[in-house]
Amino acid sequence: METYLWITSVWGVYIALAVFIVGMGWRVYQWATTPKSPVRLGMFPKPATRGGRFWKMLKDTFVAPHSAKIEPKMYFFSMLFHIAALAAFVGHLRILGEYPILPDLLGEHGMDTFAAWAGSIAGTLMLVGIIFWIGRRTFGPYKNLSVPEDYLLLFLLFGVIVMGDHLRFVYGSFIHADTYQAWFQSLLAFKPAFPDKLLAGNVGWSLGTHMLFTDLFLIYFPFSKLVHAIGSLAANYVRSE
Repeated sequence: METYLWITSVWGVYIALAVFIVGMGWRVYQWATTPKSPVRLGMFPKPATRGGRFWKMLKDTFVAPHSAKIEPKMYFFSMLFHIAALAAFVGHLRILGEYPILPDLLGEHGMDTFAAWAGSIAGTLMLVGIIFWIGRRTFGPYKNLSVPEDYLLLFLLFGVIVMGDHLRFVYGSFIHADTYQAWFQSLLAFKPAFPDKLLAGNVGWSLGTHMLFTDLFLIYFPFSKLVHAIGSLAANYVRSE
């Protein structure tokens, strides 16, 4: 199991982060060096002021009112997934270091309880969202519009979420953030090491598989259609011209 952890949770992490950073840098370079269209690409209604353009860009990116009108059910599950994913991302920041205020207010036990509830809710909502998307791509009219890349992305996301939920629901009562902090901070210091708790029982297999899906997702991200998550701000700014 330790070899599996070194492959997926040490070298896999370094490779995935390197490919992600270089890949996204290449993407941004491509966007920045693409000649500007001689034709205005703005869509009606056009905001009259610079502040109005900025507000419209934020609204179209983070609220997406057009999607709500076109397909309300998809919009509901999409917002559900994105809000839960944001919460999960914020929760994962604890592996970089403990938050400065909440632990003082809640105490160590209270912080672990809060993290357990928040992580469980976020993980469950993300699972509901990804199952909806898999069903949407597998059944109904959108099946004919789907390509293999759509299923590959959903497969990778499904693996990340399921194994993350497995870590939370199976091992969350006795493995807390400090254990994952020790592992991840050893990676940041380029002195990889695994706490004994991660090497005991089957938790290492669970973490290793969660990281395997995460590594593959990060490696594929810059070359997938999911770059819209980063490029949508610029695209919506152009649309408001």
